[in-house]
Amino acid sequence: MFQKLKYWGKLMFIAGGTQLVVQLITLFSGILIIRVLLTKEYAFYTIANSMLGTMSLLADSGISTGVMSQGGKVWNDKEKLGSVIVTGLYLRRRFAIFSLLVTLPILAYLLWHNGASWWQILLISACLVPAFFAALSDSLLEIVPKLGQEIIPIQKNQLFTNILRLLMLVGSLFLFPFTFVALLTNGIPRFWGNIKLRKIAERRANFRQQKDAAVEKEILKIVFRGLPELIYYCLSGQITIWLLSLFSGSVSSIAQVGAVSRLAVIINFCTILFSSFVIPRFARLSANPSVLLKRFLQIFLGLILFSITVTFLVWLFSPALLYVLGKKYEGANHILLLYFMGSSLGFISGMTFGVYASRGWILNPLVSIPYNLLVLVIGLLLFKVSTINGVLLYNIYLAGMQILLHFGYTVFKIGELKKQQSAT
Repeated sequence: MFQKLKYWGKLMFIAGGTQLVVQLITLFSGILIIRVLLTKEYAFYTIANSMLGTMSLLADSGISTGVMSQGGKVWNDKEKLGSVIVTGLYLRRRFAIFSLLVTLPILAYLLWHNGASWWQILLISACLVPAFFAALSDSLLEIVPKLGQEIIPIQKNQLFTNILRLLMLVGSLFLFPFTFVALLTNGIPRFWGNIKLRKIAERRANFRQQKDAAVEKEILKIVFRGLPELIYYCLSGQITIWLLSLFSGSVSSIAQVGAVSRLAVIINFCTILFSSFVIPRFARLSANPSVLLKRFLQIFLGLILFSITVTFLVWLFSPALLYVLGKKYEGANHILLLYFMGSSLGFISGMTFGVYASRGWILNPLVSIPYNLLVLVIGLLLFKVSTINGVLLYNIYLAGMQILLHFGYTVFKIGELKKQQSAT
């Protein structure tokens, strides 16, 4: 027992320390962009980044969840695991075309609506594409070492990618302080990082396999069943920026929210560690309802305690945190606090979803669609989304309602599994 604790303690210390450095570099890069870009340019950057998140979600459409679920069954078989990843990459490339066709026109409209010229729109769209295509493969390739709990090589690769990005930012942004330059420096390093990541994954997966029709069918089953939930996340995940872009009439509001979001280092840090350590191990657990329920409740309690702690610390140190962003964002204490409350709840919601989805459990659309639509409509009636405070409160409300849904569904699925086993 002691040796096991010693091993995990050492692994968490090394991986956590490396990831902390990665997040600090990311924070420094983000602050550099905030301080160098004019408020209007940073608003464009925030809109483009929010759209990149939507692009990536649509291109994934639950494929990574299906790959994690299928890969968890064959994680110690190099040939079969390779076939699962190859199948996932094939599907994601096909979904990427649809994603671009849907999101690029929306991006163009939001930029135009907030005062971007046509040459700015074209350059921003073109420079966003490299980061998008890099994101198509990295999250799938990372599943292989995560399932094998080879976390440190992933961390080293992320460290290399972020250092390269920082160097490119310093070398280019002071000379060309434009949104499209900042976006381009995000995409190019990820391509280099993906080359190294593929070599790491090849230790445990043979990529010289053909796509597997049976695996493809299982992944698509998860994709299509979870599609309504995905569409909801595409709307709700970036709804703060979208609503401000459409209704606030002020690029400074967009820039403020984008700026305070850069301080969410600790949430990003824990999201990555949680996705690397907890979710893959939950995916590998045997189908024992008692064990699954115990582990899930432990995980959920840990998520709540973490979120309360983060929100309290942000409230306590908000003046110092805003000082880091520069004079343009002084006095945004209430924005910072509301943003972190929503982000902390969103963290609980997202990780709870990740836990049950790793088991291949997908909420029935007949439940998720009416629930999510009702939540969205009620929220629009309750909150004034033409103001920055109203939008942030709306975001908190949405995240809270999603936590209720995901927690209830996970407990239900474990109870259903227990009944099935009792019947046999």
